[in-house]
Amino acid sequence: MTQSPRFRYEGLTRWWKGNLHVHSTRSDGGKTPAELAVLYAGEGYDFIVLADHWVAGAPDDLPRPSPLAVLDGVELDGDDSTGANFHVVCIGCRGPFDRAMGLEAAMTEARRQGAVLVLAHPLWTGNSAEDALRHGFDGVEAWNNVAVWLNGKGSGAFHWDRMLDRSPSAIGPAVDDAHITIEHPLWNGGWIHVDASVPTPAVLLAAIRAGRFVSSRGPVIRFLAARGREVTVSCSPVRFIRLVGPSHHGRRLAALDGPSLTEGVFTVPDDWAHARIEIEDESGRRAWTNALFA
Repeated sequence: MTQSPRFRYEGLTRWWKGNLHVHSTRSDGGKTPAELAVLYAGEGYDFIVLADHWVAGAPDDLPRPSPLAVLDGVELDGDDSTGANFHVVCIGCRGPFDRAMGLEAAMTEARRQGAVLVLAHPLWTGNSAEDALRHGFDGVEAWNNVAVWLNGKGSGAFHWDRMLDRSPSAIGPAVDDAHITIEHPLWNGGWIHVDASVPTPAVLLAAIRAGRFVSSRGPVIRFLAARGREVTVSCSPVRFIRLVGPSHHGRRLAALDGPSLTEGVFTVPDDWAHARIEIEDESGRRAWTNALFA
């Protein structure tokens, strides 16, 4: 007997701010891991994931006590057996990894270590929808800040929708992909708020895997609740609140002339395979949930 999908954000405890894709001097970043910890903590972050290319795990020489939690991670890149190129952020693994392993063997090892595998900046890389579905990724970067800086190709929304058509469990985080170098100076442009009781690596990783987080480029989703298929969202003042469904389906609330919106209520149709909440402020910056029911 198939179980009915459950509301993903039931019983929220507390939001913890974090970034799932940050590079250090261990690969092609401009800041040391210790400098990144101080930098992000100064902007109110509670955790970051170090995702250096083929260098896995948080280093042992971070400040003690660390100003924030640093989760193990790695970014793998290379071609698969079809010749398609991928960049994959693996959250929650320590390796070791080596390019000589090849991309697919390295992804298999990351999964063996319990990592969450997220397809990185698919539009920038040139991945097709078929690529996004090929390797059983846990999700895709719905927004990559550095890819926008490079050539405007920072959205992974199309690829995420194709993943959601297959499974509503697919996650769609916003990330920095921060390098903080002269060539790529941007950071603090995309993040997530994770629902967890405490900001420890194990608890945060479990919540990320379960998709119990919201993503943002600016506006704030403060609270989510559901009564059956009726979903309520509370947020910072915004111009639009949308219920985003499969294909062309959607609902919206808009503050075109009157006061800003801070709350919305939607009933998710039973025949929608997936739906998420998205908000947009006066500057066009957005925040969004994962699929509400999974």
